[in-house]
Amino acid sequence: MSCSGGPSVSTAPPDAAELDRRVAAFLAGHDPAETEPREFLRARFDAGLAWVHYPEGLGGLGAPRALQPAVDRRFAEAGAPTNHPERNGIGLGMAAPTILAFGTPEQRARFLRPLWTGEEIWCQLFSEPGAGSDLAALGTRAVRDGDGWVVDGQKVWTSMAHEARYAILVARTDPGVPKHRGMTYFVCDMTAPGVEVRPLRQLTGEAEFNEVFLTGVRVPDEHRLGEVGDGWRVATTTLMNERVAIGGQAAPREGGMIGVVAKLWRDRPDLRTPGLHETLLRLWAEAEAARLTGERLRRQLAAGGPGPEGSAAKLAFARLNQEISGLELELLGEDGLRHDDWTMRRPAEVDFTRRSPGYRYLRAKGNSIEGGTSEILRNIIAERVLGLPAEIRVDKDVPWKDLPK
Repeated sequence: MSCSGGPSVSTAPPDAAELDRRVAAFLAGHDPAETEPREFLRARFDAGLAWVHYPEGLGGLGAPRALQPAVDRRFAEAGAPTNHPERNGIGLGMAAPTILAFGTPEQRARFLRPLWTGEEIWCQLFSEPGAGSDLAALGTRAVRDGDGWVVDGQKVWTSMAHEARYAILVARTDPGVPKHRGMTYFVCDMTAPGVEVRPLRQLTGEAEFNEVFLTGVRVPDEHRLGEVGDGWRVATTTLMNERVAIGGQAAPREGGMIGVVAKLWRDRPDLRTPGLHETLLRLWAEAEAARLTGERLRRQLAAGGPGPEGSAAKLAFARLNQEISGLELELLGEDGLRHDDWTMRRPAEVDFTRRSPGYRYLRAKGNSIEGGTSEILRNIIAERVLGLPAEIRVDKDVPWKDLPK
């Protein structure tokens, strides 16, 4: 804070007591029962009570990240409207921290507020038919044209592209250098001419994933995040945040899938067998260990950006979701094999807990693919956490244009 005519005076970030006071004052001036939800969310952002660890003016107050759960809890207890994070997980968990890290002041001011309030949904244009686990092999081209770029290519496995207003996009801007050095990161307007979204029908029968075709799509240079050719470094920030967002989410004890199965066990004693009891106990203990590890990971984030530990959290999340959903089907027997909806739905969110056991079992199969395959995550953990020798990569110094396609 600065005083007119004198030197600037720094103020300490608010502590838990100060944040509690600010939340109370905000709620006193914005009754959740009488304030239009969107206006409430906008005002909460402007008050710095959206992401409390973000800078002032960008939804935060520069407070420790560890204080966010207490703020969220106070708003929930007051019946405040939410920004429906289940609809905008990519925006909140991936796009926002990337924009904060690499965006210009103008980009932060333009995108962060409507992203947090849920007015603008985001998707991720990374994976391609020939570049999934090896993202750096991507072939979507962005060619400089005056004060902007023209993008051509195809992306795949794009969650919620049918709902999105904007996308985080990585494209190749220099095919004459090794693959990791010729990429640039952009924000793409999903309503721009040349953007075509096609549904991909999944094992569950619905289509939350999409393939996206980009044909002559113009992207202004002011929608570039980071320097030209530095897209891999920017994308790495996104991917690390993605794995924390998927595998390190805050949850109460028995939150998520393990809570569904534990309730089923308690409510249906007729389903119990000794062998399944042992399995349930093992998975309950592993889910609790994963939850506590996620809490520690989020505390580490308060001291800096996410590291490779997020890969371990996401790896554990995928395995547990698949094993727990499998246990639920074993408990239910033939009733668990029934999936109640094979229609070609276009969901606005992914929700495991309010769907059928059959849906949960089928949808969990994608957890070991989305957000980084489990095989790739094991490589990251081996090399960057355990310090084991890296795999031999013969294409590391070869120009992308000379690689076999």
